[in-house]
Amino acid sequence: MMIATLEYVDILDRTDSVGQLIIESEVMKQYESACATLQNDSEAQRLIDDFNHIKEDYEEVQRFGRYHPDYSEIMKTVRSAKRKMDMNESVAAFKIAERNLQRLLDEISEIIAHSVSEEILVPKEGLALTDSGCSTGGCGSGGSCGCQAS
Repeated sequence: MMIATLEYVDILDRTDSVGQLIIESEVMKQYESACATLQNDSEAQRLIDDFNHIKEDYEEVQRFGRYHPDYSEIMKTVRSAKRKMDMNESVAAFKIAERNLQRLLDEISEIIAHSVSEEILVPKEGLALTDSGCSTGGCGSGGSCGCQAS
């Protein structure tokens, strides 16, 4: 039993070193830079705040769907606010950096999982972090969560 405990500690130590490599990577530096730029861009922050306020109205309308009297207007307003926000240079750069970091993390996860067994299901393209991902606790949905067996 002591060997299993020492092996476990060794595995955790090695994961710390992988984590440190990720933290020191160029992809992470680009992500941190884009995040700082976004946080310091007052126009981007205003657009994000505007979008978040409009999203609250959208969520209220969603409860009733197209039967809500303001459905069409809210849908147009949400799309317009999202487009304005997404077109902001700082927001766009952050989203690209975020996708690049997620892609790196996904690739690392896949390599680790498949080094153990090719049969291990691995979430693809950050799906574990979305509502449709594997964060629900299992993959009993026939693969609809985004997990794929290679």
